[in-house]
Amino acid sequence: MAENTMQIAVGDRLPPHVIGPINRTTLALFAGASGDHNPIHIDIDFARKSGLDDVFAPGMLSMAYLAQLLTRWVPQSQIRSWEARFTSITPVGAVVECSGQVVEIFEVDGEKRARLEIAAAVQGGPTTLAGIAVVALT
Repeated sequence: MAENTMQIAVGDRLPPHVIGPINRTTLALFAGASGDHNPIHIDIDFARKSGLDDVFAPGMLSMAYLAQLLTRWVPQSQIRSWEARFTSITPVGAVVECSGQVVEIFEVDGEKRARLEIAAAVQGGPTTLAGIAVVALT
């Protein structure tokens, strides 16, 4: 495998990954693909009985968008770990903006790595997922 020639520094930002707006078709397709048919994400009557105005996107959908952010920056084979915590819901109609920033460069067993802070947010609104990823740079 050829050595990666990317010159990465602490503070560098990944190119943003913007998706949406999230619509009901997106939610139905994700439910079918994931096997997650939780009615809070696809049944407006159920959502209203639960005290909400409408359904909302599953957090794992935004996790998938974060994975796309990472794999648009490095090949999947260079991802060493990643995790995120859910911080807010993603409503129907939202545009999701995923971002990342290099916060540390380090080495493990001779492999140069970058630690990234990653996040998904409703464009113009709250962060819905926040986490950390570690990627190999060589």
